[in-house]
Amino acid sequence: MSVEKVMSSLCYFSVFFAPFLFPIIVFFVMRDEEVSYHAKRAVLSHLFPFLSFILALIAVFVMDAGVVIFLSMILFGLLNVIVFIWNIVKGIQVLRW
Repeated sequence: MSVEKVMSSLCYFSVFFAPFLFPIIVFFVMRDEEVSYHAKRAVLSHLFPFLSFILALIAVFVMDAGVVIFLSMILFGLLNVIVFIWNIVKGIQVLRW
């Protein structure tokens, strides 16, 4: 197993321990094109839950309808779980190929 594959998969698995920091460091330190590609994708996939959390907070403070807020929270939560699972799947795929 090559170092490039391990570093690329760790960028996705960093959702467990350092969601933004690790892929950004890998992007700037590693000079391999494939590792940089996966580091960029990992940063974007780690950024999505953060942005959806901010949108959910805005929805809570701006909207008055309780049902709309509840449904939007369920939607944001479901999307975050999907992105979390996607990161795990991509990390495993990078290791296997």
